[in-house]
Amino acid sequence: MKRVLVATGGGDCPGLNAVIRAVVKRASQEPDWEVIGSIQSFDGILREPTEIKVLDEKAVAGIHVQGGTIIGTTNKGGPFAWPVKNKDGSWGAVDRSDEMIRKLQYLGIDAVISIGGDGSQRISQQLYEKGLNIIGVPKTIDNDLSATDFTFGFQTAVQIATEAVDKLVTTAASHNRVLILEVMGRYAGWIALHAAIAGGAEVCLIPEIPYDIHKVADRLQSRYNKGKGHAIVVVAEGAVPKDGHLVSAESDEVGYHNLRLGGIAHKITRDLKSIGFEADIRETVLGHLQRGGIPVAYDRVLATQFGVKAFEMVLEGKFGEMVAYRHPDIISVPLIDAINRPNFVDPECDLVRTARGVGISFGD
Repeated sequence: MKRVLVATGGGDCPGLNAVIRAVVKRASQEPDWEVIGSIQSFDGILREPTEIKVLDEKAVAGIHVQGGTIIGTTNKGGPFAWPVKNKDGSWGAVDRSDEMIRKLQYLGIDAVISIGGDGSQRISQQLYEKGLNIIGVPKTIDNDLSATDFTFGFQTAVQIATEAVDKLVTTAASHNRVLILEVMGRYAGWIALHAAIAGGAEVCLIPEIPYDIHKVADRLQSRYNKGKGHAIVVVAEGAVPKDGHLVSAESDEVGYHNLRLGGIAHKITRDLKSIGFEADIRETVLGHLQRGGIPVAYDRVLATQFGVKAFEMVLEGKFGEMVAYRHPDIISVPLIDAINRPNFVDPECDLVRTARGVGISFGD
């Protein structure tokens, strides 16, 4: 019996379970293959006792409609930076990648399917360079991997953000207020841009186009001058003012190394008030609502395509590669190419031009 290990790493994302289910259902058509799930990414392999589970058709029945991941995930630590507590009480990290590969061999694992975003796929590439038979599946609500047209989870996050804009419009109109919606995306503005267009926002602020707070105020004031005493601003968490800086904080969580973004909505309110903008302003930080819940149909379909393709890549021995969507095809690309260049919004792209064409201001 041959074994393929499935791991979900990084932040959770709508559609993870659909990928897992697709891998299992495709593998079930091959009589000599068994699918194993590692609990909380590679932590399940590194822990003692080992935390893994057999994934058969019964275990994955109906999970494609569920958010989250039935095998858990983590964005802390990992095989190359496993957290350890020093004698003085401080925390450090050790490289346990060789140990993990030996353990996978001991467990009879013939191949690994790693489902994750940019950080997870960088780990995949490092493990491949160490000789592990590994295949990547791109996952992120941020849509910031350039090797694929879309990542699953993104459309669900956009849908949730758009529904939030739709709801905020009514309360903004009722109170003649400016409502600022802060959405996720880290250094990419895709969620904010799509939600702003779909929801009909007046202002969209994204990391790729630094904004001028005075121009934001002018655009908002024009709404009030026209007798439309309310407005919606959609801002990506990574948006930055011209000559300003990212609103972020260092994390004090053990094993978590990313900057924690957030707070830009409140900064915009303070800055608008400081330059004399008089209308009432309220902020809504959508936060982890964008990551949870039932995936939309688009993400279920894309995730299923990715899962089937990933297992077929195992059969073909296409290790060191990642599944990718290049309309209309599901293909594979080298992992090294997938992580080399992030997918940021081009300020001159058609979608930005569309937004400007319907009157959305980027504060520039």
